[in-house]
Amino acid sequence: MIKNSGGVSYIIKKIRINEQIRVPKVRLISDEGSQLGIIPIEKAMTLANDADLDLVEVSPDSDPPVCRIMDFGKYKYKLELSEKEKKKKQSQITIKEVKIRPKIGGNDFNIKEKYIAKFLKEGHKVKISIIFKGREIVHKEIGENLAAKLIEDLNGKYILDQPPKMEGFNITMVLSPV
Repeated sequence: MIKNSGGVSYIIKKIRINEQIRVPKVRLISDEGSQLGIIPIEKAMTLANDADLDLVEVSPDSDPPVCRIMDFGKYKYKLELSEKEKKKKQSQITIKEVKIRPKIGGNDFNIKEKYIAKFLKEGHKVKISIIFKGREIVHKEIGENLAAKLIEDLNGKYILDQPPKMEGFNITMVLSPV
C-alpha cells in the first residue's frame, strides 16, 4: 500500500488517497470495476486495507465523491506514461529569423533565400527582417522590392502569415511552411 509520495506531476499531487479523503460517505468502485454503492468512508478504508490496496478519490467533484480501490503506484505509473505520450505527440514550431540589409549583394541574397527555403522545408516558421540603418530609411522602396522578390522566388513553398509591413526601421514578414 502506497502513501502519498512526492516528486510527481501536478495532476497526481491533486489526487487524494487513503487518509487524505475527508468526507463522511463515498460512492465506491471495487478493484474489479463493479460498483459497491454509497458507503461510509471507514468501511471503504477497511475494504481497501483488506484487499491490500489504496482508496483513491477518482472524481472529487461529484456528490458523494467517487472513490476506487486500486493500486495507486500502478495508477500513477499509467498517468505518467500517458503524460509522456502526450508530450511526444506535441510538435514545437520554432521561428527562425533571417536578417537582410537593403544593400545586399546578389549572391548573398541567393544564399539567404536558400536558408529560408531550407528552414521552410524543415517545418520551421521564418521571420524575415529587412533592416535599415541611418539614412537608408529614405529609400524604403528598395526593401519593399526585396520582400516582393523573396515572395516571388519562394512561390508555393510557404504560407504568408504576416505580409511585409514597416515597423520602425525594419520591414518584417513571417512565412510558415505549407
